[in-house]
Amino acid sequence: MVIYVKVYHVQGEVLVAACDENLLGKTFREGELKLEVKERFYKGELREVEELKALLSEATIANLVGEECVGKAVELGYVDKDRILRIEGVPHAQIAKMMW
Repeated sequence: MVIYVKVYHVQGEVLVAACDENLLGKTFREGELKLEVKERFYKGELREVEELKALLSEATIANLVGEECVGKAVELGYVDKDRILRIEGVPHAQIAKMMW
């Protein structure tokens, strides 16, 4: 499965934005929650979902959307499956590594 991945380097932080390929450009709403999978934020390179392991190991922040992206982050131990936000059934997870 391929996903869109965009990596940002800002003020010493490494932000990985990744979404399932089929979700790019879509908006999801549920109650007061709104999730916009904006091209300008998520559309980087198309990569294999397996590449998330290396990307997340370097990330200090990650923003993930979709069954493939979030599922892989759960499998790798970066996301607790009980802490996933779902909007219209679409999983969304954020990761922030705390540095001491």
